[in-house]
Amino acid sequence: MAETESCCLLTKKLWIGERKFMEKRKHERSTFSGKLGFVLSAAGASVGLGNIWRFPYLAAKYGGGIFLLVYIILAMTFGYTMIMAETALGRMTKKSPVGAFGKFGKSGWLSFGGWINAIIPVLIVPYYSVIGGWVIKYLVEYIKGNSAGLATDGYFSEFISGGVSTEVCFIAFSLITLLIIYAGVQNGVERVSKFMMPVLVVLSVVIVVYSVTRPGAMEGVKYFLVPNPANFSWMTVVAAMGQMFYSLSIAMGILVTFGSYMKKDVSIEGSTTNVEIFDTAIAMMAGLMIIPAVFAFSGGDPDTLQAGPSLMFITIPKVFASMGMGTFVGIMFFLLVLCAALTSSIALTESAVSTFQDEMKWSRKKATVIVGIIMIILGSLSSLGYGPLAFVKIIGMQFLDFFDFLTNSVMMPIAAIATCLLVSRVIGVQKIEEEVTLEGGNFRRKNIFNFMINYLCPIFAAIILFSSVANAFGWISM
Repeated sequence: MAETESCCLLTKKLWIGERKFMEKRKHERSTFSGKLGFVLSAAGASVGLGNIWRFPYLAAKYGGGIFLLVYIILAMTFGYTMIMAETALGRMTKKSPVGAFGKFGKSGWLSFGGWINAIIPVLIVPYYSVIGGWVIKYLVEYIKGNSAGLATDGYFSEFISGGVSTEVCFIAFSLITLLIIYAGVQNGVERVSKFMMPVLVVLSVVIVVYSVTRPGAMEGVKYFLVPNPANFSWMTVVAAMGQMFYSLSIAMGILVTFGSYMKKDVSIEGSTTNVEIFDTAIAMMAGLMIIPAVFAFSGGDPDTLQAGPSLMFITIPKVFASMGMGTFVGIMFFLLVLCAALTSSIALTESAVSTFQDEMKWSRKKATVIVGIIMIILGSLSSLGYGPLAFVKIIGMQFLDFFDFLTNSVMMPIAAIATCLLVSRVIGVQKIEEEVTLEGGNFRRKNIFNFMINYLCPIFAAIILFSSVANAFGWISM
């Protein structure tokens, strides 16, 4: 009898132990396989629609080569500092933004800083997926050979006002993103990034070669690459600062989340430098894809370039249609844009899913489903905002424009300021240095980091906040 009881007791203990082990494993943090996984995933997050439809426009408007020079300087200082701070914060805490901020105190502003970093991706990815759906539509139409139709006046406006077609394309893009996230960090996010980023680079090179070899294109190349001090103004700095801020995925919670997946033996500074180089290279190639082509199309008029959707979905199809090989180049270009859009949407969604996993203790499956539902609900508002819901406006903006303004112009600069204050006033730069230099890691630009995070980065973020809000309300023109 005693032996039976002892056996039962042992079995029970083993069962409890196994259950605890499985529970621990269930909530165990995922990791990237190594440096390459982090770099390509972080670069994928950085390389998005902002590189392709915003960078060339700003470069053309604010001085071409001098804008590019200012952008590179800011990326090596401001951008470097923020990427380092967010990545180190994530790896140090092994948590997504809410948990990372919460680890250093329970004060109201720390809680606010964590949650604003966490909420931003939840609000961005729905409308971003709507634009991703537009890209799918144009890619399909180019594959069908409808390049002439895409170049006609009114095609884009008619498409986005349709309702059903935009919604179907939006849902298709969202489902692709969610399936990749569902697969996990290594099997989903990392694997797709390792495939898509090389494809994106190859496509970029092909289109650049095509663009710069068009008759009249070299004037655009010179304008974009050769700095002319006469074109410099204070707005050049402000515009470059804003573009760099959005381009590098700063203050979106992404880099904190990806940092939490980084192994301790991976160099933070080395990885950061690689991300900087990758993002800047793609931005430059975007400029070489678009500026020379538009110059050739317009006879050298930089004002032909427009920001945002009008550049990608109206101007570019007209340029391709006028230059020959329009169908082939259109397929290549929109395939490139789709890769860029997907890598960014994956990063945004991963950050949101990670927050739900950490804070709600949900499984990855449940967190992905909940984020998916939020994406569909909020994204449908943006998808239908130019069609059936066009009559609904918030401070004079359609849903998509409002969500873009709220996240990019207001929330992200505030989130960046909160991160700067956390690192400089609470954690201390010494703790960041210790994390960066773990296992022999380099911190060559330590002095730049310390100076920027303590003094200039909060000021730069405040300038971005003011200038973006002022531009949105028409107080200044950017």
